[in-house]
Amino acid sequence: MADVRVYSIPMRTRFRGITVREGVLLRGDAGWGEFCPFWDYDDAESAPWLASAREAADVGWPAPVRDRIPVNCTVPVVSPERAFEIVKASGCGTAKVKVAESPLAEDCDRVAAVRDALGPGAIRVDANGAWDVDTAVHAIRELDRAAGGLEYVEQPCRTIEELAAVRKRVDVPIAADESIRRAEDPLRVALAGAADIAVLKVAPLGGVRRALAVAEACGLPVVVSSALETSVGLAAGVALAAALPELHHACGLATLSLLTDDVTTSPLTPVDGWLSVPQAAPFPDAVPAADPETERRWLDRLNRV
Repeated sequence: MADVRVYSIPMRTRFRGITVREGVLLRGDAGWGEFCPFWDYDDAESAPWLASAREAADVGWPAPVRDRIPVNCTVPVVSPERAFEIVKASGCGTAKVKVAESPLAEDCDRVAAVRDALGPGAIRVDANGAWDVDTAVHAIRELDRAAGGLEYVEQPCRTIEELAAVRKRVDVPIAADESIRRAEDPLRVALAGAADIAVLKVAPLGGVRRALAVAEACGLPVVVSSALETSVGLAAGVALAAALPELHHACGLATLSLLTDDVTTSPLTPVDGWLSVPQAAPFPDAVPAADPETERRWLDRLNRV
């Protein structure tokens, strides 16, 4: 099966509840695409991920309007000392810090350490919808103080209604992620006045062209983020960021550092906080093979979707 390759790569740190990243690489006339929906996505929710992979493999992407993309480093739930090291080593001028998986005091210490490492750069935090409204309002104020000012807080609560309520009570801008990528109507978040910024991920939205349409229709500033893909999938995110008419914020596409390996000897890694825009996904010439059971599960899933 030269046109289908299943990979399995351990994470450096537990992230989004997982310790191993898995997926399928697909080859078509235009190159390679990546199908890697998380296991909490059912088959119907996984269909856009396959559409995105097929777009990359069979059609390719729209022409870029820029040749490099500013990116943020990502700080998982680690000690303040480790957070400082991650930011210092990244070369990025923007940092995204995961919060809400540990006590608020620990989150604040982590954010303060990031500020020490980053200097005057932008700090954003991501709660992945973990808080209720009152908890979010309190936490955002504390984290904003610890950061000496936050650029924005991403998905503080789960629902659009909760996001709108939080947005009315805090001064920190609100970014929506899950409320867009897991919604039946991705535009509802803008119509509800629930967010200041749209975080768009190519695969859950069905590909670069579909994500561009969502960006245009929602009318919000856009941050393009990864879904913890390998360089093959990340290339689609870079293609979206490169094709947006305007790009005002650093993008969350420097996530290869969260994986212990990649599927290519030409990885999409940033230099001094920037990613160059490739013409196509890199060739997967170094795929870490999955064990037979993992390969069977993913091929069965691919066939179902």
